[in-house]
Amino acid sequence: MRTSPGAAARWIARLAIALAVVPCACNGAADAPRSGRAPPQDGAALAPLRAEGQAERGPAPPPIPTAAAPASAPPEQAPWPRARPPRVETDWCIDGVDALDEETCYALPDAPTRALLIYLHGIVPPGKESQQKTNFETVVSRAARRAGVAALMPRGKVGLAPKGYARWWGWPTGGRAYEEHAAAFVATFAEKRRKLEEVAGVAFSRVYVAGSSSGAFFAAALALRGGIDADGFGAMSGGGGQATPELATLAPRPFYIGFGAHDSVGRSARALADVLRGAGWPVRVAEHPVGHGAKEVYLDEAFAFWRERDAR
Repeated sequence: MRTSPGAAARWIARLAIALAVVPCACNGAADAPRSGRAPPQDGAALAPLRAEGQAERGPAPPPIPTAAAPASAPPEQAPWPRARPPRVETDWCIDGVDALDEETCYALPDAPTRALLIYLHGIVPPGKESQQKTNFETVVSRAARRAGVAALMPRGKVGLAPKGYARWWGWPTGGRAYEEHAAAFVATFAEKRRKLEEVAGVAFSRVYVAGSSSGAFFAAALALRGGIDADGFGAMSGGGGQATPELATLAPRPFYIGFGAHDSVGRSARALADVLRGAGWPVRVAEHPVGHGAKEVYLDEAFAFWRERDAR
């Protein structure tokens, strides 16, 4: 049977269309390649993909955690200082140091400390402003903060300065004045220490006593007579003294002695060093090309010496 050319053409066209449709119908969504899926966004989305491939790739590895479990929060640190005393109006404390009370200044380092310096000033004139007061309070506060040590700066008493300075603040540097006033001063230092411990919120376990000029002589007298319990002593621009009956009974403490080459106290300072060494005390003597008075270099060296001895 013959087929007309037109009919044959139509039959060939229908066959071509049918052949073109068959492959498309076989490529269903269930057989789509895995690479065509959107990438998983977290560990939970990865789990179904691993389950699908388990037969051909072996056991699935444990799921990847999305994030590490948060660590427990660090314990809160107590504020430093714990509290500040009510604002005190006093001419004794310069800007940059705090007033513990009308006759006592203090300085605290940035971080908590259990070390305390009690610093005894040289003679200071009365009045709101003086170069002597500004210098020693600046020196002590800077050096103590740099060393990470708290500092107490109590005021002496009028009438104890040398002749010609009757209205200046001073200390009992020896003899009858020491016998009359030293014990009361030491009791006051202990009271100020407790008060500062309340402010700071710590108990000081290391205490150093040092001073300059008149304060150096008083610090030396306290050390030689066992007048105060301290972990170290310092005498800057002063510090004469003689062996005492008490000295042989005292436990040796590190003693720093600093003075200026342009000062007149060098002989007295060296004599103090000889007395202390004779009693078995560890001593460091330093001379610097400076004049009289409180200097930061003395305290920097003293703190280093005391800590060196503490570590032994």
